[in-house]
Amino acid sequence: MNLDHVSASVQAFKLKSEFHRLRNTLLQAEFVDRMDRPLGYWALPVDRRLPLALLGRTIRELLDTPFEELSATPGIGQKKIGTFVELLGRATNHVPPGSSPAKPTDLRARERPSRSASVFDPSTVSEALWEQWRDTIQRHGLGRERLGRLAPSLQSLPTVIWNTPLSEYAGLTVAEIRSMKTHGEKRTRTILEVFCSVHLALSHTPVQGHLDVRLAPRLIVDVERGIAQCFETANVPSRNELRDRVVRPLLEQLRLDVSPAVAKLVEGRLGVAGERQPVRHQSRRLGVTRARVYQLFEICAAAMAVRWPEGSFRLRSLHEQLKRQSAPADRIDLVRATINIFFPGADATDEGNNGQAS
Repeated sequence: MNLDHVSASVQAFKLKSEFHRLRNTLLQAEFVDRMDRPLGYWALPVDRRLPLALLGRTIRELLDTPFEELSATPGIGQKKIGTFVELLGRATNHVPPGSSPAKPTDLRARERPSRSASVFDPSTVSEALWEQWRDTIQRHGLGRERLGRLAPSLQSLPTVIWNTPLSEYAGLTVAEIRSMKTHGEKRTRTILEVFCSVHLALSHTPVQGHLDVRLAPRLIVDVERGIAQCFETANVPSRNELRDRVVRPLLEQLRLDVSPAVAKLVEGRLGVAGERQPVRHQSRRLGVTRARVYQLFEICAAAMAVRWPEGSFRLRSLHEQLKRQSAPADRIDLVRATINIFFPGADATDEGNNGQAS
C-alpha cells in the first residue's frame, strides 16, 4: 500500500470534517453578517497558497457548495484547500485576523505609547481588520482629519497627500488602495498605519461620552503644554524655559518630519545653542546657495502647517503675552524668530525675507 496515498486520504478526510464543522458554526444566527462577505475578506497579504479561484466567492456560496465540488475546482490542490479551510476558520472568529499589529508610536490620545512598541507591519492587515479601522474613523467623524497631521513621520508620506483627508480612503478596501496609481507599498503602508494609530487610540472611547479625545502628534502636545505653562504663571519664563518647553520639541518634530540636518540648520538659525547664525554663513558652511537654505526653511514651514495648524495663533499669543509682561528682549526675540521660521508671514515678524535676515 502506498503510504503517501494513505496520508493524503487521511488529510483530505480531516479537511472535509473541519469544513463541515465550520459550516455548521457559520450557519448559526450570530454569523449571519458574514454570509455575503467574500472569502478574501479574511486573507492576509502574507498568506501563501491562497485558493485564488475561491477568494471572490461569498461565504454563503461556499457553504452551499459540496466539499467535493470545491476540492475539484481547477487550480485548487490539497494545500490550497487547506488554506481555504483556514480562512473559513478565521471567519468564525470575532476578532479580525491581524488585529494585533505593532502599535504605532506617534499619536497621543490618553497616554504616551510604550517605547517598546515594534515596527508596524502592513502585511498583517486583512480587509476585515481594515474595515474595523475605517469604522472607527467614520464613527468618530474624523474623515476631515489630514493624513499629514496624524502620520508617524512626514518623511514617509509624499507631500502631495499631506493634506489629503482620511475620508479619501475611508470608503475604499485595501485592495482598492493598492491598485490606485502612485500608491506603492511605502505610501499604502503609511495610510494603513495612520488608520491603525487612530483606531488604537479611540477603539475603547465611547462616541457619546462626556469627555472627548483629541488626536495630535505627541511632540506638538508637548509644545502646547509648554506654552500653557508660560501662561499659567505670573513670572516671566526664562529663555532656557522657552527653549526647552517650546523650541526644542518643535526641532524634534522637524527631525522626525524633515531630517536631522535641516533641524540642525533651524537650530542654528534660531540661536538655540549660541549666537543666531546668518543665512549667508549657513549657506557657505553647507556649500549651497542662500536660496537653497530659504527653500529648506519653506519645507519646514510647510511641514509645520500640516502638523500644527493652530501653531501660528498659539505662538503669536505667547509672543503678545511676553510683550505684555515686558519680558527681556532675548526672550521675545526667540519666540519671534521661532514664528518667523515655522510660520512665516505671521504678525509677530518685523524683519524682511520672512524674518530671515541674510
